Amino acid sequence: MTLPSFELRINPDLPLDALLALYDSVGWAAYTRDPAGLQTALRNSTYVVAAWRDGQLMGLARALSDDISIVYIQDILVRPEIQRGGVGRALLAHLLERFAHVRSVVLLTDSDEKQLRFYASLGFKNTRDLVKVPLNAFVRMPGLE
Repeated sequence: MTLPSFELRINPDLPLDALLALYDSVGWAAYTRDPAGLQTALRNSTYVVAAWRDGQLMGLARALSDDISIVYIQDILVRPEIQRGGVGRALLAHLLERFAHVRSVVLLTDSDEKQLRFYASLGFKNTRDLVKVPLNAFVRMPGLE
């Protein structure tokens, strides 16, 4: 099967309707409840890369960084109908290349086994599995148990 091609665009000014449609397609309603806030979050990100195909926003990844010691990968999302087609891998690989000189790359994800395998396949380590240099991750968010 031949996968459709896509174009990566760096730090794009994303149309609000395309942005909302992408976030809604993956069920991230917490982001789309405040459209202006979502646009501000993207504008305030250090780096944004978006995947486009035939004029449609298919995926997006964004990062926050001091560009020296840490980069935090905030969002990686791909429209469900093309997931497992290389778009997410291309987006994340692009971020990792852009921030290759940065000491620590951090991201949070849920416990979905597919996501855990995806990040592990790209060299990420779950902090719960570290032995040589044990680390812990802490987070504070409304609604957490």
